[in-house]
Amino acid sequence: MKKILNIAIAGILILFSASSCEDYLEAPAKSTLDESKIFSVYALAKGAVDGIKEPFGQTNSYRGRFLPYYGMNTDAEWNNNSNNADDNYDLVKYNAKPNNDQMNTTNNAYAMMYTGIERANLCIRGLRNFGDIENKEDMAYLLGEALTLRAIYYADLIKAWGDVPARFEPTTPETIYLPRSSRDDIYKQLLVDLEEAAAYVPWPNESSLTTTVEQVNKAFVKGLRARLALAAGGYSQYADGIRLSDDPDLDRAAMYTIALNECRSVIESGTARLESSFEDLWRKFNEDNVSAGGESLWEIPFAAGRGRWLFTFAVRHLSRDKYTGQARGGQGGPLPYVFYDYAASDSRRDVTCVPYRWKDVSPAEDVAEQEPTGLDEWMFGKYRYEWKNVRVTASNDDGTNFMYMRYAEILLMAAEAAYELEGAEAAKPYLRQIRERAFNTSDWATQVDAYLNGLSGEEVFDAIVEEHKLELCGEMQRKQALIRWNLLKTKLDEAKQKMYDLRSKSGDYADVPTTLHYRLADDNETLEFYGLERGETDPNPAGFTDQIDWAVVDELEDEKIETIYAANPNENQFWPIWQVFIDGSNGQLSNELLN
Repeated sequence: MKKILNIAIAGILILFSASSCEDYLEAPAKSTLDESKIFSVYALAKGAVDGIKEPFGQTNSYRGRFLPYYGMNTDAEWNNNSNNADDNYDLVKYNAKPNNDQMNTTNNAYAMMYTGIERANLCIRGLRNFGDIENKEDMAYLLGEALTLRAIYYADLIKAWGDVPARFEPTTPETIYLPRSSRDDIYKQLLVDLEEAAAYVPWPNESSLTTTVEQVNKAFVKGLRARLALAAGGYSQYADGIRLSDDPDLDRAAMYTIALNECRSVIESGTARLESSFEDLWRKFNEDNVSAGGESLWEIPFAAGRGRWLFTFAVRHLSRDKYTGQARGGQGGPLPYVFYDYAASDSRRDVTCVPYRWKDVSPAEDVAEQEPTGLDEWMFGKYRYEWKNVRVTASNDDGTNFMYMRYAEILLMAAEAAYELEGAEAAKPYLRQIRERAFNTSDWATQVDAYLNGLSGEEVFDAIVEEHKLELCGEMQRKQALIRWNLLKTKLDEAKQKMYDLRSKSGDYADVPTTLHYRLADDNETLEFYGLERGETDPNPAGFTDQIDWAVVDELEDEKIETIYAANPNENQFWPIWQVFIDGSNGQLSNELLN
């Protein structure tokens, strides 16, 4: 059953509401009294820790602002409307301004992340003081969960804004206004926190507390620590340019060692695994199957009346139909050339890249029918209303979680860290697992064995970068990875060129057909295509009567291609802190990054 992110216990509501007002900040005795009552009783303490998650679901937080915009545009995915001039599209084109009208509000994602952090700080203090965590495993688990949730908020703050204020204790009158802190210092604290948290939380299904992926478990904590270590040991934008950290505590080899050790610990535990089929993985996700022990490691747990993941990114439905009461989806999609970067036999391709949408069939609601899209508007096939167990009602919210991390990323991080520390051959076993799942066993001789045996030296790193794109397209993990590899602008420039090559049928896309033929299948619902695969160039394929122009200039304009980025991405790796927070910071905040 999906968790509902509401706090029903009055005492917990009092604690959290008090933490945001100055009257409370001047009354520590009352705070101590409330905490002693709440954090010495498991049910009350659990309600308080669950309350840390509530800001995820706020409309202007993750639900409606952060998840729809952070993570695009990359060399794998883009906003399908990014050539529009509205402020929200500046967020994905590396051109956001502090007064962005989608973000410049006091209740936006930046503020909600700090709300979650303040709640976590209160819980961490209360559990340390009153939870008897040395003797009570369930209270220790809550402390581990609170530490992890705080790390999630900080990980995303750093990812989006770089240097941000560091708050690791509940707010006091003296700490209401803080300047930006070095992200390096925050990384170091998070790595310590997650190491501690891993000691408190069980593996998936090791305890009744970790039977679903809506609850923090040891595999996820270790995976998150690995992800943060790679980011801390990688490249990013500082005031003096793109570089590695100069903090000796974040030495690249040391960070990659942490990442490799944590990933190997998860792999060796046997408590998580790749799903046997790539399509089954995404069907299971869309069906809201949150059982632990599979590929998903942790998901932001949106309630049925919250969460806009399908509303934002599912294959588009132009009207109410048999699958949904809400016409929406398709805000983003894969860059269309990505379809052709997969091998034709790669099972990930047709799940990930979808060249159709669902037609307007209103006013009928008991039918559905697909129609092809243009070359400039593909859909993420990983997310589908039609794969839900129940028809989604007429609401912006579909209740679908956000899969924050899955086991395939553990394997890719292990490959990356092993390559860095132990050499090319050490990375190959992890890539092998990814590719074996992607292809049928009949293709392993060529697509796995010969492919891996043919790689050496830096080719293995290039393969890791490519496999990351093919495996995680549409999951909003690519941007941070490109940044840490110092490949952001390089890959975005390649993406632009690939789009021009696809349109002109040149370079790697010279054999892509110009005309797409299609017909309705026997189910009177889904489409069958000819002219989608390379080399399908028969002008009159038998049985196909409908067609659209495909790779032609009129279907993919220069303006759309150029909006992969509108400003230098290497100078705009982070969003600016929004003006409302700068104006309210008592002069402490600015948009100058730290050295």
